[in-house]
Amino acid sequence: MGFKMGIVGLPNVGKSTLFNALTRTAAAQAANFPFCTIEPNVGEVAVPDARLDKLAAIATSKSIIPTRMTFVDIAGLVKGASKGEGLGNQFLANIRETDAIAHVLRCFEDGDVTHVEGRVDPVADAETIDTELMLADLESIEKRRAGLVRKIKGNDKDAVQQDRLLGMAQDAIEAGKPARTVEVDEDDAKAWRMLQLLTTKPVLYVCNVGESEAAEGNAFSAAVGEMAAAQGNSHVIISAQIEEEISQLEDDEAEMFLGEMGLEEAGLDRLIRAGYELLHLETYFTVGPKEARAWTIKAGTSAPKAAGVIHGDFEKGFIRAETIAYDDFVALGGEGPAKEAGKMRAEGKAYVVKDGDVLHFLFNT
Repeated sequence: MGFKMGIVGLPNVGKSTLFNALTRTAAAQAANFPFCTIEPNVGEVAVPDARLDKLAAIATSKSIIPTRMTFVDIAGLVKGASKGEGLGNQFLANIRETDAIAHVLRCFEDGDVTHVEGRVDPVADAETIDTELMLADLESIEKRRAGLVRKIKGNDKDAVQQDRLLGMAQDAIEAGKPARTVEVDEDDAKAWRMLQLLTTKPVLYVCNVGESEAAEGNAFSAAVGEMAAAQGNSHVIISAQIEEEISQLEDDEAEMFLGEMGLEEAGLDRLIRAGYELLHLETYFTVGPKEARAWTIKAGTSAPKAAGVIHGDFEKGFIRAETIAYDDFVALGGEGPAKEAGKMRAEGKAYVVKDGDVLHFLFNT
């Protein structure tokens, strides 16, 4: 299980450039005019994780299979999109299919790259898109609540619950807050997710800065950071131009280039890590002579559910999980030494998998 993140933003903020860098392709046309991305481009990238390489080296695994993350480059949004302006309807439909939103904001000055609003103000840009998403949700909520009236009169429990949750979302949006600010009881969590409101999507603000500002950011990215903190969201600072240049280099050349730019790691690594934290995702590993492989799960996932990520039969016939903590596996030099040292544990159905666990599942067929 990976996750799908939609790259959104106003036209000409660097969405397609970032997408090209992330997927190491030139599939998305990065051009200096609005709507150069007419259809959403979809690309999968391997999630970088140094732990996987270490595990593979210790186990002398023949192949290394990282977990993967999907990026969707979605057409640029403009003011009035909720009413169908620009490519608004298409944008709104595409964003519903993502797990989270990477909201790219222009945090650089460049007279050669036009801004759709004629100025550089990332906080105002963020508010423009937030407003459009809230307006689209509001219109959807009003239509859906009107359609539930007859079922509610017939005492349909599901309809009553849905209307109550839609009402909570409507109250928040009418107060100028996105639906994700609504606190929902555990009993309502599944029904809440089923509403698929645009403003329930977690948001990661991506500050696209100039090359010389990639390490420390600038006044624009600082303002975005303050906004994100006030909202309870997070942000990352990236130079899409640098990331695109790095994506064309070999690993050793890329490392040297990053050093020259004063960067400890590529923006892709920071972006994925921030995305993982945003969606409360974790990684566990399966390791052997054939392959070392990473698997993505939600934090709090039980051992049988984690096994089901590999294959449904693993979950159905789950007996137990043999687990070694990553640190123990590496420090002791592999599965055999860890087992001899008493660091391999047998865990049952109630065990909650931890980030970095090296697991082996036993199951009935």
